[in-house]
Amino acid sequence: MIEVTPEILISEDEITERFIRAAGPGGQNVNKVSTAVELRFDVRRSPSLPNDVAVRLMKLAGRRLTQDGVLVLSVMTHRSQERNRAEALQRLVELIRKAAEPPPPPRKRTRPTLASKVRRVEGKVRRGGVKSLRGKVRGED
Repeated sequence: MIEVTPEILISEDEITERFIRAAGPGGQNVNKVSTAVELRFDVRRSPSLPNDVAVRLMKLAGRRLTQDGVLVLSVMTHRSQERNRAEALQRLVELIRKAAEPPPPPRKRTRPTLASKVRRVEGKVRRGGVKSLRGKVRGED
């Protein structure tokens, strides 16, 4: 079991890993060994995720989500297969943790106070006075 939060535990059976050849670092090894990891997690059918977390995770996933509701993470940043696996799993856990955070409540609209209205109008009057002094100079010549 993988602990995402104290309430959310994901079974390792729900995660599918496939190893593919990486395009990243690896030197001569890159053409011979499949070090890149493609991690798949079925968000829609996962019994471990509460419904609201699953919906938020699908929104967060964006283009990484297939039409069937499967989250696909590809990692090829490291040379070793094991480090790429750990990185992919860490990315999945971070995404689920972010989705588990409840959205903030909507902002309550407030009305401006009388003092703030007065300050605003006084500032506008002061600025208008400065601009009115920029006209042509009228002399008594």
